[in-house]
Amino acid sequence: MTGKVVIQRPDLGITPVGAHPADGEPVASVHSWDVVTAADGPGTRFVTFFAGCHLRCLYCHNPDTWEGRNGQQVTLSDLVAKMLSFRGFIQAAGGGVTVSGGEPLLQNRFVEAYLRRCKEEGMHTALDTAGFLGARATDQLLDDTDLVLLDVKSSDPNTYRKLTGVALHPTIVFGDRLAARGNRARIRFVLVPGLTDDPANIDGVAEYAARWGSVDDGGIIEQVDILSYHRLGVAKYRELGLRYPLPDTVPPTAEQLAAAAEHFTRRGLWVTTA
Repeated sequence: MTGKVVIQRPDLGITPVGAHPADGEPVASVHSWDVVTAADGPGTRFVTFFAGCHLRCLYCHNPDTWEGRNGQQVTLSDLVAKMLSFRGFIQAAGGGVTVSGGEPLLQNRFVEAYLRRCKEEGMHTALDTAGFLGARATDQLLDDTDLVLLDVKSSDPNTYRKLTGVALHPTIVFGDRLAARGNRARIRFVLVPGLTDDPANIDGVAEYAARWGSVDDGGIIEQVDILSYHRLGVAKYRELGLRYPLPDTVPPTAEQLAAAAEHFTRRGLWVTTA
């Protein structure tokens, strides 16, 4: 999950597992949900934030989503019903459904079933993932995904591991698979001064995006979103009794964001900065 601070909604309006679940019905651990505009895919979206994540990104602003056990147990039918209660408004606003986290592919079987139901209901679907667990995404899951929001946090393997605690390679393999399948995608890259802002690192991310290709040239990349590092999650670390990993890091300037964007635009990629 990139760029958005998630505020836990105290009442999801969803039946906890064990109350009235149908026999064998899929169940997931859900941190929260929200209705969001222009942040998690095109238009207004019903976004489900699944609990649990393998990564420990140094700039993560939602550490309360790390552990699956911290989520609320939700049945598939109840999540679909909650989504459908917003369908008219969402479709009128040109939006759809996004699965995010945490890392939604930790609960891939539930996500696959949920996206299938969303497509049956005529919803545009998006998967927000870091790609580390891309191998868990079956072809059926990707067939039911209209757009992948792929977080490419660094192009340098050493920087990526320092930043996230895991390897870069699975994310690139997943990107290559999306390109081979023709799944449309948006790249998300967070610009963190002193961590991800080295020109060679940015250039490497741009090279990967160019390898997968702009949709204008027959590739899969609709756009690249360069997101500004921010400190909005600091209070959450304090509330959870955790040390914030980047106490002295400040957000990038507009000039730094513009310079980063040039690495992508000169390769023919459409870029947004925020």
